[in-house]
Amino acid sequence: VHRATDQFTRWAPQVLLDVPNERSSHERPTLRGGGLAIVLAVVVGAALYAVLSGHWTEFAPYFLGAVLVAGVSLIDDVRSLPFAVRLAVHVAAAVLAIMAYTLGRGLPLPPLPSFVTAGATLLWIVGLTNAYNFMDGIDGLAGTQAVIAAGAWIILGLVLGVPEVALLAALVAGAAGGFLLHNWPPARIFMGDVGSAFLGYTFAVLPLMAWGTARLGVAALCIVGVFVFDTAFTFLRRISRGENVLQAHRSHLYQRLVVAGSSHGAVTSLYATLAAMLAAAGIAVALTPPYWLLLATMLTVGATAGLWLHVRRQERGTEAAASGTTESGGT
Repeated sequence: VHRATDQFTRWAPQVLLDVPNERSSHERPTLRGGGLAIVLAVVVGAALYAVLSGHWTEFAPYFLGAVLVAGVSLIDDVRSLPFAVRLAVHVAAAVLAIMAYTLGRGLPLPPLPSFVTAGATLLWIVGLTNAYNFMDGIDGLAGTQAVIAAGAWIILGLVLGVPEVALLAALVAGAAGGFLLHNWPPARIFMGDVGSAFLGYTFAVLPLMAWGTARLGVAALCIVGVFVFDTAFTFLRRISRGENVLQAHRSHLYQRLVVAGSSHGAVTSLYATLAAMLAAAGIAVALTPPYWLLLATMLTVGATAGLWLHVRRQERGTEAAASGTTESGGT
């Protein structure tokens, strides 16, 4: 991935140059779409394993859904697509995964309660696919979350006896780690929608591939919990303010920290620390007695509340400093 990304930077400027605007968190033109190297590394690696092992039935639905998501996202990186078009492809990829990894395993057609569960799963896949994309806004953030989350799934895949999940997670960890060599602050290249949406879809489908139970679903949520919290909190906050949630903005918690004066490296490191804590909680939920669910819930609430308080403290400090400067200037 490191070499592929290096080659990518040589020809991509003609069509994939991200020029800063008033909503950007970067200050100089930077290449985007480098996540294509992540997609190719993961898909090709998993395909080779499927060919050599003969486990096509486990990987084929994921391949198709992931390629659909990555494909429409790559087109969006090159020329902006309407949100409805991207959403339709995300829904199609999610339905494919649900059909393959639930009904496709011989389960009967679902009654109403299972139908509700299927709806929640659809929301989970489409939601995380987009949430991961929304969170890819500063240097290194999406890449570090990918390495940490993939590391957790390597452990779960091995312990639960699902080698396909462990292998796919290992490919994601290696690919994201290689990409981070170019994306760590200050970034030489951005992941783009092609990489972030692909990673979101992958982390949403992994618990289904692992024959997910309710506990494993909670674990999956914990593993990407800091991204889910930031996205959900921001979404609900914007709705409560009557804002257009489809309009681009800079009000995610990580963006607010940058606006308040924190560096990309500092914010990415903070989120990486929280991600590691919640990934550990997710592993504990999946592999230990049920009372760990309560402890994981307490840790998740504490970590997310701590993030919110930290953002508000930083913003108040910036506001106080600005106020002091204004008063001094007026005097």
